[in-house]
Amino acid sequence: MGVINKNLLHQADAIFTQEFLNHDAIPDGWAKGSLTDIADYLNGLAMQKYRPKTGEIGLPVLKIKELRQGSCDESSELCSPSIKPEYVINDGDVIFSWSGSLLVDFWCGGTCGLNQHLFKVTSQKYDKWFYYSWTNYHLQEFAAIAADMATTMGHIKRRDLNAAKVLIPSHDDYMRIDAILKPLYDLVIANRIENRKLASLRDELLPQLLSGNIDVSEVRI
Repeated sequence: MGVINKNLLHQADAIFTQEFLNHDAIPDGWAKGSLTDIADYLNGLAMQKYRPKTGEIGLPVLKIKELRQGSCDESSELCSPSIKPEYVINDGDVIFSWSGSLLVDFWCGGTCGLNQHLFKVTSQKYDKWFYYSWTNYHLQEFAAIAADMATTMGHIKRRDLNAAKVLIPSHDDYMRIDAILKPLYDLVIANRIENRKLASLRDELLPQLLSGNIDVSEVRI
């Protein structure tokens, strides 16, 4: 499914480019805006202050490492499940790493807690394909901003989000493009979740097969 998802993302990016970036003039009914006009960027918590309490089953902490690898693992830190709901990350959420390694992606690694240096990107008005695509479009520009900083840990500030321009289509054009792009990104997310569940099932069953705890002698292939 990795190749399938790569092709889907390439197709979606090509459609976004055609629909939003190839205009000589702003189409009738469209408007200029910024990233902060189309989405909310919520910074994560310093999770070392929110460790699991006695008797709690901790949530994995989503840091830059986990975002880059697409999953949490045994080395991932844990946080309390009683953190505010807005800091809980679920499958399909758009996450933007704004410090150090700049990256925006759909999280499909299961429920976890949002660490600082990561934005959870949401909108009450627009679908995730819209603000994901525009954030992703500005990544190269953001990388240049971070590289120009004197510090070794360049990062993006809210003023950079405010300055990052976007085109906001008319309602009719938005709905038309939404009908094309939303199914593509929904399929990418569904494929990633299925991959994670299959990998988890494999990791659970393989040791039992190798140890002989599961008898497959009667299974016909």
